[in-house]
Amino acid sequence: MPKKKQRERVVAEITTFHLTQLAQTALGRELSREEAIAFLNDGDRAYDMWKHMMHAGEAYIQSTIRTAGAGQPSHIEQHA
Repeated sequence: MPKKKQRERVVAEITTFHLTQLAQTALGRELSREEAIAFLNDGDRAYDMWKHMMHAGEAYIQSTIRTAGAGQPSHIEQHA
C-alpha cells in the first residue's frame, strides 16, 4: 500500500453531482443540475450546510480524541 500523504487540512464539498445522485439513490427522485444549483443557492442553505459539516467534523474529532483517551497517539498534540 502506498504511503499516505501527510495532511494539514481536510476539505469537504457538496457538488451538484452529489445532490443529483443523492436525490436519485436516497429519494428515488430525478433532480436536474439547475434544480441542484437552485437548492444550494436558496437563502442561506449553502452556509447552513457548511456549518453543519463543520459541526459534524468537530464532533468526530472530539469523539476520536476522547476514545483514544490515555492511549492517545503521540502525533495528536495536547494544546493548552
